[in-house]
Formats: sequence, structure tokens, C-alpha cells
Amino acid sequence: MKRLIYPGTLLAPAFLFVACGGGQEKVEEKPLNIIHIMTDDHSYQTISAYGHALGKLAPTPNLDRLAAEGMLFRQAFVENSLSTPSRACLMTGLYSHQNGQRQLGAGIDTTKTFFSEILRAHGYQTCVVGKWHMQCEPKGFDSYHVLWDQGDYYNPEFKSPETNGEYVREEGYATSLITDHAIEFLEKRDPGKPFCLLVHHKAPHRNWMPDTRYLDLYEDVDFPYPDTFNDRYATRCAAASTQEMRIDDDMTLVYDLKVDELKQTKPHDNEWNVEGWDASLARMTPEQRETWMNSYKPRNERFIQSDLKGEDLVRWKYQRYIKDYVRCIKSIDDEVGRLLDYLEREDLMDNTVIVYTSDQGFYMGEHGWFDKRFMYEESFRTPLIIRYPGKIKPGSECTALVQNIDYAPTYLDIAGIEKPDYMVGTSLVPLFGGETPKDWREYLYYHYYDYPAIHMVRRHDGVRDSRYKLIHFYGDKDQYREAIDCNELYDLRTDPNELHNLYGDPEYAEVQDRLQAQLDKFRAEQKVDEY
Repeated sequence: MKRLIYPGTLLAPAFLFVACGGGQEKVEEKPLNIIHIMTDDHSYQTISAYGHALGKLAPTPNLDRLAAEGMLFRQAFVENSLSTPSRACLMTGLYSHQNGQRQLGAGIDTTKTFFSEILRAHGYQTCVVGKWHMQCEPKGFDSYHVLWDQGDYYNPEFKSPETNGEYVREEGYATSLITDHAIEFLEKRDPGKPFCLLVHHKAPHRNWMPDTRYLDLYEDVDFPYPDTFNDRYATRCAAASTQEMRIDDDMTLVYDLKVDELKQTKPHDNEWNVEGWDASLARMTPEQRETWMNSYKPRNERFIQSDLKGEDLVRWKYQRYIKDYVRCIKSIDDEVGRLLDYLEREDLMDNTVIVYTSDQGFYMGEHGWFDKRFMYEESFRTPLIIRYPGKIKPGSECTALVQNIDYAPTYLDIAGIEKPDYMVGTSLVPLFGGETPKDWREYLYYHYYDYPAIHMVRRHDGVRDSRYKLIHFYGDKDQYREAIDCNELYDLRTDPNELHNLYGDPEYAEVQDRLQAQLDKFRAEQKVDEY
């Protein structure tokens, strides 16, 4: 039975099992520390441990090290593939409609308890550094050092308790600065108490601005199109064809692809957020700006002179997008390595659970797209790696269905604290031994609400089991789109790219009815109020 620990008392010691001769013995250890590293929009396709073509061409040795020393999750998912809602799921262990954060911007129900508050009440030192992106103050943290809004790649502004509510500009690259502040917390903490540190990176969020030392990295690499790049959505509901997230049509040359020179050479009435691009350049120091221009300007001039059209232009856009994206990932991997090296030097690796994940997945050209939002695999699924000394066998993998509502219960479980009854997530600790318990969940529920909004992805919810997925798109007619009430069904074993909608196929009637019954059950039991 799990030990109940009451506010104001220090956590009782945890135990690690270590090999001793031919058997095992309990060795009393200090309470376990927790580090949750979360990036923004990091696709599992670009972590080389997952074996994807992109990861092989742009390897991530430090993340691979973490996977080699821990557990790689093959079926980790989110409940709502959008930044702020995902962060709210992390902090509360609740679905979006339960914690209030259904969309970007306002919404979080601040009366809900964050897991950081519970850990802090039970003796943990708590800290969050980097991207917070919820319209409330960080709750349950002894210290914090958080970015303004999405944060900027170069010379971003941070707020901490010491800045009296003001965001203060700091010179440097965001990924490195966030690691600096994580290590600063570790150096100043009370070594006699356990800690929980959330390291939330801005990268690789749009518009994918690499560090100056990596501006030319991978320039000689030709990244392959994904198999579904030229998808035409033939069997899908209208939502797939009416989105605005195609690399071909919706990725901008100035803001996204950094062709600054085009602002002066041709009108850009259809270019999105040129002002944002100007602001990104303007915040650079003279030295940063000079390095940036020395790298991009010659390439941009060659691109303009080539006057690409049609498929040649799309291919160029894809290559620029992917290269800038994985350049940002290179810095993430470096900084994860720097943090691991610090923990090793300070003799903290054996007593610290380290988690690496993203706030959702991301499209690397699959279906012709960038961004996220849909319940299709590339945005629904996230990378997840957990290193737990003495509990997780190095180099292990897990294929159980897990979700971001599970993080809060997991961290409480690691700390020896009972999960509150209201949390709908499930602790992942029972999976760490390498076997999936017989009573583990068979289904996941997903719900996306943010329409009308950027990228114009229609609202939808759905369920997924280990093989099949049912999606329901819904919404009334408005000034932008026609009404939609449409379903999609996929067999992920025979159609992993989700190209063939099987909804209404008599051969799949039993599967369709079973998933629909489960979707109805989720809606009723979790009191979902729109679908």
C-alpha cells in the first residue's frame, strides 16, 4: 500500500533494488528526484533512437543515451495536440474539458490543483524553467524562471520571483539559457531535500531559428520526403483538405523560411507575420545578426535567382524547413547532454528520474503538412523516454498506450504519494518493470477544440486502441467553413499512414461499433460537454 504523506512533512525514504550476489536486497536511498524535460513541437521522427529516416540523418546522441539507459515508449500520446492544453494536462492529470484549457490563450481553471503543489506540500523543492505559456502564475513552485509567452529564440525575456513581475531580457540563445537556469536551480537547492525540476524548452517551435553555431549544419544533406507528402486526402472527411498547414500553400517564405530579401523585391500581401520576422531579427545583437546574414543571405540570393516554380519550389521549401528544424533539435540534444553531464558530475544520476518528452508531436511533411492539431499519428503521438535507475532496465521499450494525463500521477507515485481521486491519468510506474499489467488501459481518448484559429483544423474527438482509431469531426457552418459531422476509421496495422478511411465498410462494422461504444463511454463517464 502506498504511504500517505501529509503536508509539511518530508518524504520518507524510497528504495532501490540492486543486484547483490545471486539475489537482490533492499538498499535504503534518499527520496528520488524528478526532472521533466519537455520540448515544444518535437517530433518522435527526429530522435534517432526511434529509427526514423530523419533521425538517422540528423542523429541525437544525447537523447539516444537517455534511451539506452532507460525506457523508450513507442505508443505515447497526448489528449489534445496543442501547446497550452497539453501543459495543462501535464500539470493537472486531467482532460482539457476538466482543467478548462481547451484552446490556446485563456482557459485554465486555476482552482484545479497542480501536481507541483502536491509535491511541494510533501517536502519537494519545485522549480520550472523555460516555457510556461499558461495565463496564470506558476503554481506550486519554490522558484521559476519562465519565458514571456512563446518565448523568442534570441535574447528572450524571462520572469522570476526576483524580477517583481517584470520580464527581463537576457542575452543568448533560448535553449542554452533555459539549461543555464535549470543548472542554477540545482546548484542553489537544498541538498537535504528532494527536488522536482521542469525544464521546458521553447525549441523547436515555429519559426525554427537555429543557434548561430549551427546555421550551416546539414546544408549538404538531402532529407527525403515522407511517403505521404503528396497525399490528396481522397477518402477523408473535409477537415483533411480544408486545413491551412500545407508546406506547399501555407508555409511562408519570409517568416517561416527566413528569405528576408523578398520583403524588398516583391509584394507579400499573402505573407503571414512579416512583422514577427522583423522583430526576430531586430532583437539580435549586431554580432548575432552579422553571423545570421553571412549564412542565410548567400543562400537566399541563390534561391531568388533560381526563380523556382511548382514542385521545385515545394522541394526547396521542404528542405529549408527540415534543415532549420533539425538544427534546433541539435541544440536541444546538446543541452540535454549538458544537463546529464552536470547530474553525473554532481553524483545525482543514480537518484534522479529523468523524463524526456514533447508537448505534442509534429508533422515533418507527412500528408504535406507542418504543425500538429489532428488526431493522426504524427501529431497525436509524442516522443517519451524515461530513465529510472534501479527500476527501469537500460535499453528497454514499452508499447503500452500512455498519455500526457499520466505524468502527474506518475510523479506522485515516484514520490510515494497517493494519487488524488479526481485525477483521471494513471501512473506509469507499473510499466517500468518491462511488462504491461493485464488491467492496463485498452483505449485512449482525444479531443481538439481550437477552431476557428490558425491552421483552421476542425474540432474533433476520437478513440484509439492498439490497432484501430475512430475520429469524429464536428462543427456548424460558419463564415469560414461548411458544417461538418463526419467520421473516419483506420486500421493502423494495415494502414499505418492513415490513408484509407474505413468508416462504413461492412468488413469493419464490428470494429466500428466497438470503438463507437467506447467513444460514447468516454464522453459519458468524463462528462464531455461538446462533440
